This record gives sequence, structure tokens and C-alpha cells, in this order.
Amino acid sequence: MRLENKVAIITGAANGIGEAAAKKFVAEGAKVVVADFADHGEEVAKNLGDSARFFKVNVSDRESVAAMVKFAIDQFGTVDILVNNAGITRDAMLHKMSEEQFDQVMNVNIKGAFNCTQAVYPILKEKQYGRIISTSSVSGIYGNIGQTNYAASKAAIVGMTKSWAKEFGRNGVTANAVAPGFIKTAMVAAMPDKVIAKMEATIPLQKLGEPEDIANAYAFLASDEAKYITGHVLHVDGAIMM
Repeated sequence: MRLENKVAIITGAANGIGEAAAKKFVAEGAKVVVADFADHGEEVAKNLGDSARFFKVNVSDRESVAAMVKFAIDQFGTVDILVNNAGITRDAMLHKMSEEQFDQVMNVNIKGAFNCTQAVYPILKEKQYGRIISTSSVSGIYGNIGQTNYAASKAAIVGMTKSWAKEFGRNGVTANAVAPGFIKTAMVAAMPDKVIAKMEATIPLQKLGEPEDIANAYAFLASDEAKYITGHVLHVDGAIMM
């Protein structure tokens, strides 16, 4: 019960990695706001029992984010942990990428993390305690074909995380990022078996990661076991980019 009596907001928690994180945090004793634009988040929260509540949020909209934070306080009294997990892809080669595709990814992946962190930080500062965990990607560290927008957004997460670590440390708040590799989400599962096999062959561990692998990393960074870790990017990728 490493997160007992803690309150966490997890964005993008309606499915995949975010859903696994919500389950993990509740199992570790936390109260969780399952925050997502997808209505399926209601079912996720319901399945987690009294320790979870769903809030439909558009992280790129500041008023929606402010309402989410107010909801967390109304439901659970405070906020201790923010997991900036919400993210989208709109992949295309650069010469085919539209301005709309670029802007959509930036608005959710970068502005969303900015909006949520800016809204939560005053609460953490007043408490002199808090954890900010944001989701980067191996694409943000090494780049990837067809992902100019996504890779740029995930690289920005690294820069923001390191800046926040320097800004927030004096107030007892840590800021870290997790960089997942190829993870077995619904999107990946829909790929042809041959494509998945090729992906696995490039990974030293010879298999895709599970959403729970990322959720475990979030939980560690949110716990007191990681109280002296800040400004760090934790790669959970089976050494694919080593």
C-alpha cells in the first residue's frame, strides 16, 4: 500500500496504460480521479469501486482542467499526485502532415501536460509535497519516422519535466517522466502479427511491454521510495533504444 491516503489525478485513464495505472494506484491504496475525454472512463472508475471517480476532461482546455482539479478536491479533499498520461498520435510523413495533425498532437500532448501541471502545482506547493509524473516516449528521445509531431511533443515533455524539477524542488515536489517503448496496447494489438513479430525482434527482451509495466513505473515514482528522484526520465522499453 505504497500510496495509501494519497489522491491522484491520472489523465488518459480510460484505457491502455492509463487504465492500468488507475488500477495499480487503487491497489496501492490511492484515491484516483480517472480523467479522460472518453466516456469509457466512467466504467473504468466504476469497476475500481469507491476509491475512484471519473471526470470527463479535455486537457487542452484550461477551463476543463480547472474543473477537473476542483472535482478532485470536492471528491477526495486534495491532490497529491498528477500523472500526465493523456496523449494522442496523428502520424504522417512530414511532407504529408497537415497543420491540423500537428496542432492536435501539440494541444493534447504538450499543452495538456502544461495545463494540468499548472492547475495542480499550487495545491502541491501549499502542502510542500507532491509528485508530477509525465509520459514521454522513446520517440521523444530518439525520433521516429512519420512522427514529427508526436516525437516533438514527447521531447518537450522531457524538457518541461527537467525544468519543473528545478522549479518545484524547493517546495517538496518532484517531477519525473517515463519513456515507454513498444507497449501491448489495443492500438498495437490491432497490427498484423508479422508487424508485431518484427517489432519484438528488435527488442533485446524479445517481447512487447505490458501496460502494467508502465503503471508500475508510475507507482514507484509516485511513492516515497522515489522521494529523492526528480528530473529523471525512466526508460521502460526492454532496452530497445540502448
